[in-house]
Amino acid sequence: MASPSSSTTIDRGYNVLYITLGCAKNEVDTDRMRALLLASGFGEVADPESADVAIINTCSFLASATEESIETTLEIAEGASEGVRKLPIIMCGCVPSRYGAELNEQLPEVAAFVPADQEDGIVSIVADVLNIPEPTQSIVAAHGMLRTIDGASAFVKISEGCDRFCAFCAIPYIRGHYHSRPAEEILQEVKELMDGGVREVILIGQDTGIWGSDMPDTEDGQTPTLAKLMQKVAEVVRSYKGWIRVLYLQPEGMTDELISTIRDTPEVLPYIDIPIQHCNERILKRMGRSGSIQELRKLFDRLRSEIPGMVLRTTGMCGFPGETDEESDELYDFIQEQEFDYTSVFTYSPEEGTLGAKMSDQVPDEVKIERTQRLLDLVEQLGFAATARHVGERCEVIIDGIEESDEGTELIGHTWFQAPDCDGAVHIAEGEASVGDIVLCDLVDSFCYEMIGEIVDTTDKQSGEKTV
Repeated sequence: MASPSSSTTIDRGYNVLYITLGCAKNEVDTDRMRALLLASGFGEVADPESADVAIINTCSFLASATEESIETTLEIAEGASEGVRKLPIIMCGCVPSRYGAELNEQLPEVAAFVPADQEDGIVSIVADVLNIPEPTQSIVAAHGMLRTIDGASAFVKISEGCDRFCAFCAIPYIRGHYHSRPAEEILQEVKELMDGGVREVILIGQDTGIWGSDMPDTEDGQTPTLAKLMQKVAEVVRSYKGWIRVLYLQPEGMTDELISTIRDTPEVLPYIDIPIQHCNERILKRMGRSGSIQELRKLFDRLRSEIPGMVLRTTGMCGFPGETDEESDELYDFIQEQEFDYTSVFTYSPEEGTLGAKMSDQVPDEVKIERTQRLLDLVEQLGFAATARHVGERCEVIIDGIEESDEGTELIGHTWFQAPDCDGAVHIAEGEASVGDIVLCDLVDSFCYEMIGEIVDTTDKQSGEKTV
């Protein structure tokens, strides 16, 4: 477990409840706040009744996510009001970042609102809400870039914000302009995570492919790029025999250098996540994106040619304003043609403040829902078939958890073609292992996106070399 220094002996006698909504980037932010609070002597509990304060890290990517964030907050507030004492609630993340001061009147149940760019001040905010003295030591200086991961995989943010301003997306308004996180900071965090038992690091950001584009050249004249960063991360991970995965790559980010790095760096998994949203050139242009079906086809043909056995994940959006039946069919046919291993499907949502929400030719809800369901049916069929194709392979599996039931103990893990928290898992009914172990398995069956594995060798549990 990667955690604050053992020199921390403060016990303030206050416990924090953490609730995280939304994507993996929010999980990283919550973990950062948890680490800072743990280092300052605050405990952690899993239920409201035992908590002294609740931190809710919210998502506002879609209107439905905003609604879920507010509903969750009100549920916690209502539950606390029925108890013996009132539970202070601190709302963090995207909702406060997006809506700011107007929340004060709308949500009087919340004691403090913390935008994403102010979360590193969570210790003083919690102290203020609880009306207790603020810690005087500099936590960051004392403990470095803290994380509290106790599993086998860890997400590592390499950037914040976004400059794309796609017509359907509010992220630039919520998270601000794109800025790359310094390489030295990323490498230090990766090392600490690996020291703490993590076996796989997953590099994430709003637009990972352009990491370094906002940075000056290095002293030796090198231009910072994601490929160079991944090579440096691989040097750290190599000594731990771990894995590297990268998510949220845009088509334009797939440079020659990056493709060769994914292909030629053993620690980097041949798993590529490229959200296309659509394939029709007119719709892409209206979305504020570039590309065409010909360019996307050329890219995916090249990736499959240069990285044999590669797994591809993508995202499709249904019902963007002005999308015709023919253009919807074009996306359906392209997804079917490409046979992606994993595809996430979204129904277009007119988000407040975005260009798309102002367009007059909105697609009726019933049409959007019908198009979404049709595409969902297709991608499930393709995804289940892609998973089944791995039956008969022998792969290394990272153990993520252990579940006890009336039938006995089951090991739950994932292998190289399964991203944690995104894809399916490997279920192992027999054998002994601990969380973080890497075991060699035969994949003997599949159901939906899930695999059934049988351990064939546990003599080198920490080997970490992927078997593709």
